[in-house]
Amino acid sequence: MRRAMITVAAALILGSAGQAQAAVEVPKQDWSFEGIFGTYDRASAQRGLQVYKEVCAGCHSLDQIYYRNLADIGYSTAAIKAFAAEEEVQDGPDSEGEMYMRPARPSDRFVRPFPNDNAARAGNNGAFPPDLSLMVEARVGGPNYLHALLTGYSDPPSGKTVMEGMSYNKYFPGNQIAMPPPLLDDAVEYSDGTKATVEQMSRDIVTFLAWTSEPNMEERKSMGVKVMLFLFVFTGLLVAVKRRVWADVH
Repeated sequence: MRRAMITVAAALILGSAGQAQAAVEVPKQDWSFEGIFGTYDRASAQRGLQVYKEVCAGCHSLDQIYYRNLADIGYSTAAIKAFAAEEEVQDGPDSEGEMYMRPARPSDRFVRPFPNDNAARAGNNGAFPPDLSLMVEARVGGPNYLHALLTGYSDPPSGKTVMEGMSYNKYFPGNQIAMPPPLLDDAVEYSDGTKATVEQMSRDIVTFLAWTSEPNMEERKSMGVKVMLFLFVFTGLLVAVKRRVWADVH
């Protein structure tokens, strides 16, 4: 018990440091959703959802996302209903005042893997698996940091000691992280036939989590472009009117 408490305390301390800065300079990646005209790669986001479901969902929640939101990354209404129905949620009370379980609906949030935070800690040796809904926005370095973290696991270098229950990751501050390597080659079998390497799965899950962090990004960028075009045209009209009004003044 004492050893477990020490491990958890170390994980919390290192986790807090991770929010301040990365242990090693994080490599810059090219993402389809970056830039003024950036958009989400729907195919990659859908593969990322598969990675989340088969690898991450056993520990990490997506509390801010409803099943119906999956329409934004290309899923049909029928597919969303079928996806949601694979999970059960508590509902009620019924006519007799009793709570009951029913298949999830598109209007429900993603079902959490644990009923409460204490159960989540108990199921992970005392370490609390954070919600992933806003993870890309919550970490310094955003998608680049998450991709580096997911692909940065390795054996510790010579002379480096790793505490029991921890894993070595060169991009995590302190290089010791409570989460074991979540991705392994061929851990999932992509429905579109894409080769499931660690690199590919990492890029896909990061793309998916970038979408969960900012599902309205494309709409926001589109509106921004329209506003800039409007201001450009409006400025031109103001200049033309000004010249016309003052044309006879010498």
